This record gives sequence, structure tokens and C-alpha cells, in this order.
Amino acid sequence: MKFLEKINHYVPIFLQAMLNLALIVVGITLVVFLFSEAWLIFNNLFTTHSSSAYYKMTEEILIFFLYFEFIALIIKYFQTGYHFPLRYFIYIGITAIVRLIIVDHSDSLATFVLAGAILLLVAALYLANTKLLKRE
Repeated sequence: MKFLEKINHYVPIFLQAMLNLALIVVGITLVVFLFSEAWLIFNNLFTTHSSSAYYKMTEEILIFFLYFEFIALIIKYFQTGYHFPLRYFIYIGITAIVRLIIVDHSDSLATFVLAGAILLLVAALYLANTKLLKRE
């Protein structure tokens, strides 16, 4: 019986440590990609001047913000005592959908559906920030 109690005590600690280690590795990787994306944006800002380059730069800026939001999510996870706040996932979803609309806006019905998805995410964000659901 004592052995099972020890296992029940140490297994969650071990798994939490592995999760934390994996998130640290993912965070470092995202920081590297964030800096490479910033370098790419900086280079494209001064080297290309075509109209298609501006669309590409806008796409790169939104990818930059996606990296930034994922890093902020990992930081918030450690700051809140190993909890992922829902609203950060909503921010990431909104940014990803905006990027998708900018990159591929050839089908007007798909763009309308994606805009509706953004509206639903904004409504979910409003609900998540009400005093009733807000934990932080």
C-alpha cells in the first residue's frame, strides 16, 4: 500500500516536470523562430518594393504575432501555476484566422465564414473576460 502511495505521489510530479521541460524547449524554439521572422521582416522592409511583397510582409508580420502569442501563452502558463488561460488561445485563433483571410481571400463565401468565426471568437473572448468566468 505504501508503494502505491509513493507512485501516486511521484508520477504526477514526474509528468509535470516532463511537460515543463517540453514547454521550455518549445518556448526556446519559438523564440528562435520569432527572431528569424523579425530578421526576415526587417530585410524585406528595405529590399523589396513590389505590391506582392507588401502582402508577403503582412503575412510575415502576422506569423510574427503568432509566435509572439504562443511565447506569451507559455510564459503565462508558468506564471499562473501551470494553467493555460483560455483567452490566449482565443487571441491565437483570431490572429490565425486573420492571417488566413489575408493570405487566401479568393473565395468570398469562405472569407465570410472566416469572418463569422472571428466574430464568434470575439464573443467567446468577451464571455471569457466577464467576472463570472475570469479566474486571473
